[in-house]
Amino acid sequence: MTLIEAIILGLLQGLSEFIPISSTAHMTVGGQLMGIIDPNDPKAWTALIAVIQLGTLAAVFAYFAKDIRDIPLAFCKENLSRNRLTLLEQSENARMGWLIIISSVPIVIIGLLFKNIIEGQLTKEPLVIAASLIILGIVLYIVDKTAVLNKELKNITIKDSVIIGIAQCLALVPGASRSGTTITAGLMLGLKRETAARFSFLMSIPAIFGSGILQFIQVAPTLEYHDWTGLIVATIVAGISGYLSIAFLLKFLKNNTTMLFSIYRVILGIMLILLVWQNIL
Repeated sequence: MTLIEAIILGLLQGLSEFIPISSTAHMTVGGQLMGIIDPNDPKAWTALIAVIQLGTLAAVFAYFAKDIRDIPLAFCKENLSRNRLTLLEQSENARMGWLIIISSVPIVIIGLLFKNIIEGQLTKEPLVIAASLIILGIVLYIVDKTAVLNKELKNITIKDSVIIGIAQCLALVPGASRSGTTITAGLMLGLKRETAARFSFLMSIPAIFGSGILQFIQVAPTLEYHDWTGLIVATIVAGISGYLSIAFLLKFLKNNTTMLFSIYRVILGIMLILLVWQNIL
């Protein structure tokens, strides 16, 4: 991976991780067009993506620094101290800690059970990515158009977090998009657009951290000096562009629907099908 390729991958990851257009789709298609993906070793590409995602995780920590400080403190104080409170008595930050934990359980279970499939060649297939882009794009449009969006963060229930957590599992299918599936589920449950996006970003922390660290441990021993350089550059670029992506989306969703992203997904999916048809991918 050259320095230019690393920068491109970092930009693709950072700009598409939080916007509901699928970072995996953009990374995989970009990697295939640049000839970086080894078809004989698809697991290496899955690991590379997971490690670069740690850059976008850093973006979440930077943007939501206050939440990430206050939520664990409140959670520990109100659940692990001598003066622990019942769930109904707990503050919004402590409850948010529970919601993030609960919403992360499904993807941990599914991720471990289907690890080999997720890392295999099937999840790198352009037609699988194209179908996921188009289908979720249409679903996102319908949900955003028909749902009653009036719930704030404080109104999210345990049941909501379980449903959104299950929806996050769909992001294991390339092209579905972690933010796409979770934001869509949030909208379906009545969350305001900005609220759905904010909860999506916060609940992504355990999943991105867990998969990133696990894959880093596995891939680190195989990396040579020039591999480290590219990986570090891509991760840093992903972090910077990811921060800008978060800021853009939260501001955008205050006054706009997700229709633009639905249209983009469908167009991109159709383009991928045409590229496969022309034997370019």
